[in-house]
Amino acid sequence: MNKKRAVILNTVIIFSFFIVIFRLVDLMIFDHKILANSAKKQYIKVEDIQARRGIIVDRRGREFALNLDFDSVYCDPQNFIRENEKLGILASLMNQKPEAILAKIPEQGRFVWLGRKIEPEKAEKIKELKINGLGFLTEAKRYYPKSNLASHVIGFVGVDNQSLEGIELKYDKYLKANGGKVIVERDAGGRILSSGVNTEIKGNNIILTIDEVLQRIVEKELDKAMSKWRAVAGSVIMMDPFNGEILALANMPDYDLNKGSSANASERRNRAITDCYEPGSTFKIVIGVGAIEEKIVKPNSLFDVSRGGIEVGGKTIRDVHKYGVLTFKEVIQKSSNVGSIMVGMRLGKERLYKYAKLLGIGEKTGIDLPGEVSGWIRPPEKWSATSIGAIPIGQEVAVTPLQMLRAYSAVANGGFLITPHVVKEIISPEGRIIASFNDTEKIRIISSKTAETFREILKSVTEEGGTGTLASIDGNDVAGKTGTAQMINPVTKRYSKEKYVSSFVGFVPANNPRIAMIVVVYEPKGQIYGGTVAAPVFRDIANQALSYLNVPIEEKQNKPDILVMR
Repeated sequence: MNKKRAVILNTVIIFSFFIVIFRLVDLMIFDHKILANSAKKQYIKVEDIQARRGIIVDRRGREFALNLDFDSVYCDPQNFIRENEKLGILASLMNQKPEAILAKIPEQGRFVWLGRKIEPEKAEKIKELKINGLGFLTEAKRYYPKSNLASHVIGFVGVDNQSLEGIELKYDKYLKANGGKVIVERDAGGRILSSGVNTEIKGNNIILTIDEVLQRIVEKELDKAMSKWRAVAGSVIMMDPFNGEILALANMPDYDLNKGSSANASERRNRAITDCYEPGSTFKIVIGVGAIEEKIVKPNSLFDVSRGGIEVGGKTIRDVHKYGVLTFKEVIQKSSNVGSIMVGMRLGKERLYKYAKLLGIGEKTGIDLPGEVSGWIRPPEKWSATSIGAIPIGQEVAVTPLQMLRAYSAVANGGFLITPHVVKEIISPEGRIIASFNDTEKIRIISSKTAETFREILKSVTEEGGTGTLASIDGNDVAGKTGTAQMINPVTKRYSKEKYVSSFVGFVPANNPRIAMIVVVYEPKGQIYGGTVAAPVFRDIANQALSYLNVPIEEKQNKPDILVMR
């Protein structure tokens, strides 16, 4: 009996052995390709490459634009089960109506977005609902940690990271990264086994010329002026007059970059480069440097303006105050319209136009921001009989704030027209310098002697008897010019008696400039003169900026409180 059991057991074992051998042969030879492909699918995956835009930082490395991971909600219509209570909660979390969500879900198909890049706390609450057919994908969302700061420089992107404004738009080809797919090997725990595989690519990083601290100072003081004078808008630009680096650029109103798509056109408009205005007396730099360069006048050349007005083409143009005999220096210092027109007539319309163009009037500055306009000045053959009187005092000409700042920078830097820019360097994700803009083109337009002479004249504007004494700073000489200009009424096409543009443009320290700056305030209420409205803003910004930049204080000067506004 025991022998019989042994035979049966041995037979079963041998039979089982042959079954195993047969199965192994079947798997290894006949089903090899099928099994190999099945195994490959288990440990080899095709991954989407996550594309992230490069970050944007200020000149000291402080972040203005970066990327954060957010969950996006999608629906698989084939697996979606409608539960009205949960649907109501979902709609509330996504700030939508239940009907709107249902309208997005088609009867056919396997994928549809319900919400993109949702706030983390809301995404967690949606996950907790455990709605059948809903899934989540992680996407990189552009985030602007400084909110409104430098909004007109940085710009913003849309929900799909498409560039829409500012640096984000101008340098999009450097910042963006193209996604794709990559094959990776993963273990049972989902860990990547393949060495050197990167499932994320990054765009290049941008280093700005902007300094966050200076930008905050500029925006704070501009905001104060807007409130004080109940102005419609305002712009301030601070620049290094030697290399064209924009240290700060602000416009009011501004907007939160994280809500850029909901901002209106007025808030998004970069007035510093897109809005033209008649500059008024700040334009007197043209007749000033032109007359000196052509040796038509000297600082002590005399002009009799005692009549208080001058007739040009049948129209009388007057001074705000009556003066007697003024030197050329005093004509600029006191902003005499009559004296300036006399200088313009000596210069002649051909040379007046020549120096306007040399100083960049009617031309784009070339700044690396989108939307810049050129402004305009008509060629001499198209001037009217009154143009030789209007243009020397900043009428019949349109400029942007940046154009005027660049013109004054040519006096500050010794006679060179520079190219303003807001990007300092472009850096690859590995840290390699792709492009550097530290050495931009400079074109000599006037002699260093002319620049030095007119610089001394501009210093007198902020001294006793000048129109810009409220721009003066204890311890550092300021060179600059005030401007007050009537705005054109769009209905009557004539100069408005209520709407003005008040401005001040200059540089400091006058003899060794560290910053050049322009302040433009549109439609102030209560006061209109640039010396009253814009000059104090220049002073308050410059005081803080010089301290931050550790600019040495020069010999203290006693600046009187005598104000002559223009």
